[in-house]
Amino acid sequence: MKENVLDVLMYLFENYLYDEEMEVEPDEDSLRTELSAAGFRRAEIDKALSWLEGLVDLQDNLGDQPRHQSIRLFTEAECEKLDTEARGFLLYLEQAGVLDQASREMVIDRVMALDAGEIDLDQLKWVVLMVLFNLPGQEAAFAWMEDLVFNEMAGSLH
Repeated sequence: MKENVLDVLMYLFENYLYDEEMEVEPDEDSLRTELSAAGFRRAEIDKALSWLEGLVDLQDNLGDQPRHQSIRLFTEAECEKLDTEARGFLLYLEQAGVLDQASREMVIDRVMALDAGEIDLDQLKWVVLMVLFNLPGQEAAFAWMEDLVFNEMAGSLH
């Protein structure tokens, strides 16, 4: 099975983080066991759990930042990971009010933390969804992204 960190994160999101019926949150050891049983390699599991810890750290450290109009310039490394379409999508989400400056920066940080080459638009949407899911007060933005991600997935199955 060829998987990457994003595959592990998507599996965790769909099976644990997003499961509203789950009464008890699994501990890290049981998550590792479940992910191994699902066929993911230890290295990818470790990277995915570190990625989630990084997301929590960002949430704690960003806090409320002043809001002002500015233009986000992307670094060369960010441009290599996020093509023009992906960068345009981030701008669209910000202009639509789905992302603010702080959540946009969280998304970019989490994309850069993935050990993958270029991130395509569908993968970016998953990262945005996971970031918004972990931000308190972003329920409407999360619902909007959730609709976008899952409606596109359902449409592609037909």
